[in-house]
Amino acid sequence: MEPFKVIIVEDVKLELKGTEEIFRSDIPEAEVLGTAMNEGELWALMRQQLPDLLLLDLGLGGSTTVGVDICRQVHTKYPQVKVLIFTGEILNERLWVDVLAAGADGIILKTGELLTRNDVRLVMDGRRLVFNQPILEKIVARFKKSVISETRRTDAVIDYDIDEYDERFLRHLALGYTKDMIAALKGMPFGVKSLEKRQVDLVNRLFPENERNGVNATRLVVRALQLRIIDLDHLKADDE
Repeated sequence: MEPFKVIIVEDVKLELKGTEEIFRSDIPEAEVLGTAMNEGELWALMRQQLPDLLLLDLGLGGSTTVGVDICRQVHTKYPQVKVLIFTGEILNERLWVDVLAAGADGIILKTGELLTRNDVRLVMDGRRLVFNQPILEKIVARFKKSVISETRRTDAVIDYDIDEYDERFLRHLALGYTKDMIAALKGMPFGVKSLEKRQVDLVNRLFPENERNGVNATRLVVRALQLRIIDLDHLKADDE
C-alpha cells in the first residue's frame, strides 16, 4: 500500500486513541494529519491540508445526521478524498443507507474485528462499498430475506395463475380504490361489472372452497398480501 494521509473524526477520546493506535501499529503507511472531535475542527484541518482518506464517525456530539452531512459535503467539494465511515451506529440501518447515498466509500461497524489494514487498503485501492464482517452479515441476511420473499411471490403468481390485471386490481383495492376508480385507470381495460366478476374469480382461486363465503374486498386483499401476490412495501398506484 502506498503512503497516504488521513484525518480521523471521532468525538470519544478513548475511541479516538484506539483508532490512532490501529493506524500506528497496523497501517504504518498512513500519515495522520490530525484528528477532529467536531465539524468545526475538521474543516479547520482540511483548510490546512487535504487528506487522501477521511475516517469519519457518524455520531458527533450526540447527532447522527452531522456525519452524513459531512460526508455529503466532502464528496461534493473534494471528490478525490475517500471517505470511510467508522461508526458505533450498529443498529441504525437507515443511517447506513443515508451515508452511502451521501458518497461514502464504505462502512466499518465498531463491532467484531473493527477496522483492519485490509479494509483501508481496499478503500485506498479504489474499491467502493467496503464493509466489515458485522455489516456484511446484516446485508446478507436482508438479501436472503428479500430473495425468499420474491421467490414466494413468484411461486404464488404461478400457483394461483395471477396475471398483470389481477395484480393491478388487487394492488389498487389495497390502496383503497373503488371498482369505479379502478375501471377508470388508463391501464385497466375493464368495466365495473368485469371487475366484480374478476373479484369473484380471485376469491375462488385464492381461498379454499370452505372459506369463500362472505369474502369481501378487504379479506381478498389481506389474502393477497399473505400470499405475497402484492407487496405491502411496494404499494403504488398506477398513473391515472
